[in-house]
Amino acid sequence: MSNKRQQQPSNDILSVTKIEKRKITKQSTGFLHLKSLDTPFIFPGPTTTTCLNSNRLYTIGRNTQYCDIVFNDPRVSNRHCQIFLDGSARKIFIFDGFKIRSSLNGVFANGLRIGEGKFVELSVGDEVNFVCNSSNNHVEKIGFVIERVVFTDLTENKRLINGDPTGRAVFLLNRCRMILESADPISFIRNELSRDNNVPVDTLRQQHCVLISSSSGKKFFLNRLQCEEENRLVDDQEEMVVSLPELLHPVESLTRMFIATFTCDILWFLQYCEVPNNLPVTIACHNTKRCWSSSPDKRMSAPFENFPNLLVIYPPFPDVIAFGKDRKKQGIACHHPKLLVLQRDSSIRIVVTSANLVSKQWNSVTNTVWWQDFPRRCQPDYSALFTSTEEGKMEGFKSDFAAQLAGFMASLVVDVPSEAYWITELTKYEFGGANGYLIASVPGMHSHKTPYPLESKYFLSGNHCVARLSRIKFLGSVEASLVGLKHRFHSAADSNGAALKTLAAFLRKCQENEFGMLEVVLRRYKNIPADANAVSVLICDLDEFSEGDYIQLGFLPRDIAKWVAPLCDSGFFCFSAYIYPKEVLAAALEGSNNKVQLIMYGPCFTEISSLFCTEHVASICSLVASLQRCVGLSRLQEVLGQYNWPELEETDFVYGSSSIGTSINLQFLAAFSSAAGKMSTQFPESDESDPEWGRWNANAEFKNPSMRIIFPTIERVKDASCGIWPFRRLLCLSEGTWQRLRSADIFHDAIPYPSHRVGYPMHVKVARRRFYSNTNSSSFGWVYCGSHNFSPAAWGRPTTSTGLKFGVAETNCSLGARLHICNYELGIIFIVPPVNISLEISQQNLSFDDITLPFILPAPKYRPRDRAATAKAMREAVAELAEREVNEEHEVVKEMMDEIPEEEEMVEVAEYVSEEKEEEKAYAETLWSQVDSADN
Repeated sequence: MSNKRQQQPSNDILSVTKIEKRKITKQSTGFLHLKSLDTPFIFPGPTTTTCLNSNRLYTIGRNTQYCDIVFNDPRVSNRHCQIFLDGSARKIFIFDGFKIRSSLNGVFANGLRIGEGKFVELSVGDEVNFVCNSSNNHVEKIGFVIERVVFTDLTENKRLINGDPTGRAVFLLNRCRMILESADPISFIRNELSRDNNVPVDTLRQQHCVLISSSSGKKFFLNRLQCEEENRLVDDQEEMVVSLPELLHPVESLTRMFIATFTCDILWFLQYCEVPNNLPVTIACHNTKRCWSSSPDKRMSAPFENFPNLLVIYPPFPDVIAFGKDRKKQGIACHHPKLLVLQRDSSIRIVVTSANLVSKQWNSVTNTVWWQDFPRRCQPDYSALFTSTEEGKMEGFKSDFAAQLAGFMASLVVDVPSEAYWITELTKYEFGGANGYLIASVPGMHSHKTPYPLESKYFLSGNHCVARLSRIKFLGSVEASLVGLKHRFHSAADSNGAALKTLAAFLRKCQENEFGMLEVVLRRYKNIPADANAVSVLICDLDEFSEGDYIQLGFLPRDIAKWVAPLCDSGFFCFSAYIYPKEVLAAALEGSNNKVQLIMYGPCFTEISSLFCTEHVASICSLVASLQRCVGLSRLQEVLGQYNWPELEETDFVYGSSSIGTSINLQFLAAFSSAAGKMSTQFPESDESDPEWGRWNANAEFKNPSMRIIFPTIERVKDASCGIWPFRRLLCLSEGTWQRLRSADIFHDAIPYPSHRVGYPMHVKVARRRFYSNTNSSSFGWVYCGSHNFSPAAWGRPTTSTGLKFGVAETNCSLGARLHICNYELGIIFIVPPVNISLEISQQNLSFDDITLPFILPAPKYRPRDRAATAKAMREAVAELAEREVNEEHEVVKEMMDEIPEEEEMVEVAEYVSEEKEEEKAYAETLWSQVDSADN
């Protein structure tokens, strides 16, 4: 339900009953599939699903004599409501009181009651209830869900148009029956349509899709709106729009497809893009209950029998961001990326967009779309999975696109072994020509990347702990933990403190490296019944290790050991490990459940053996997902920190977003600007010897706001041709946040561009920082587009921790010691560097101003009386325009949103302490008992 105009008095739709009087030359027929909620249909037979024909008014109720669809429940009226599928208009309507009396208990569409004598337009996925159960969620639901709609065009047929109604009805019923009885209804309809028109199916698809040329990846496009499709605007801007089917075309050549989205209408997508029913499709999407589930089985589903290779997964949210670190209590988190990976034999297409996988966002709402095609390699390149920005600099600015993409996708499928193959599939394609940097966010508490030790003496490789190896390559680091430390040093096991004293002596004797870390030794235990993958952690004087003089501290956690063991046993990888000795001693001394952080480094052989087996795929995926990478604000800083941006040449710094975070404050604004390369050298308050000199902080932000927020005013929303309702489903800005930020004078109105998009909602998330050099008369800078809304939940909230040592927290004061990230997000950033910089990611043929934004710049500044389109402002506007009663207004608030209604809360993050879970404690206890028995 998009706006007020969808609900009208019954006498406004009398034309619906006159469909057969229209002059028809070509008519659409359709089939509407309904699925009952908790209470099944009892007529036309006991079932949970039913199929309706188009162009017929169906009555729903309790009386079998008068109703086409019957529910056996006293709360349902004898004739409760009516439903109609208009084949010509391709719309679904439900009526509460049209040719029948209005229902007693009401009809509720997506929680909103339909007024008596009025109707509402429905779409796929909408839920209709016949009893209001908002006061008690445990009440059995009575109603149905619009499961899917199938339309096809019937060629002009005199028997159908001019013949008697009985013949027409028989024809439609027979066609419907054949479709339902076919193994693949969608393919059946396509074949029938092509046969009726004597046109091959491929040709029919060509009529609706064109083969788009490969994108250079140096710009982003906009989605093709339905108005553009109908009018086919022909001008220079035509080249900068694209539809979803065009991105997939030709769909027959796809070998597999991966999609990440927030909301999705899978059936619409399969039908709209004509996806073959045997194509392997993986869809990662948001579901609060499933994403927080501790059971991997509940985080996946195969919902459609007709698409046996389609799997829906729900990526996990980590315990550390849950309320009280208890995932049962859930927390503020969202799976919010919009990514398509379209694999073909000869190439792979990567699409990063701001549009969710639903019809309205691709056809009626402005969204950004970026894509680039990458060719297939002759041989897989596994080293591309581990390329870093720093390594790219040393190797001639080698792109880290593949590593970033693999790391993000691995975090989504890490506990779905059947989908781990996606990571190794990426090694078959050449991503070196990527013309942008991926910016990913993954939920969790992320510390800054650990400095890399210059020397390691021992490595766990091929079942053994061996001395320094030759021909190895540094991969990266994994922040793991040490479990079982308490078992060896708690008071019952060490009553006189002898073991603790021995540990302290060892720690004093062992030499720390320049980063305050101490190398430890990893040892495999292959014969422990509790876990054949067990890996123990030993501390010793490395010069005397061969003599057996060591102390066993504990073990790697089970979820880490399960992939470390097979990878090192195979000989593909080798691992060394480091701890912070003061944390070890503190945990042993206090006897707490706190886990000791163990930083594990994994050098690997320059080339992975050609004997790589399928059983190693899941372990590789886990390794790639676990590697420390910069995410959120840290990633933004990593990418943009490669350049020196001349502050005095900045012309604008803007962020346009459909959602503004609830907890945005000066600290976050300063952190974002600092990560984007903003410096405060214009306002020096100390000399360069001060560590704070030049850093953009909250004090500088307060004195001189660094950026401008592009967000529509309530007047612009009220004046939109589509009404207020579509905006309410997309825009998110709380009244409190608006009141808190309005004094900063940073809001500017969002006017869509090009002009024919004015009046349509924007769901874009676009940032730009532009510079102009008078010396060279050239513009440069960077542009971001993707899924990140302007919020700490998406980009990360900087936090401090007194527990971190060795200067890690001081590396960047604005970003803090750690980033608390709530959401999965993905975006792309284009960079046109200053003219004196030459990069492998070449932008020489691109003028910065050629990157057109979806809104007008410079955007008009809010006037004193302007008000942002906050949730409260839109509610008031709807109430004013609709003149609704108070109780109806209350029900409107419950409308389903396309975006996150309250993306985050003002939650103070306490100092981060990683605590040992009960299952980890039990695992370590079991290992200790079996190791001790073996030693004895």
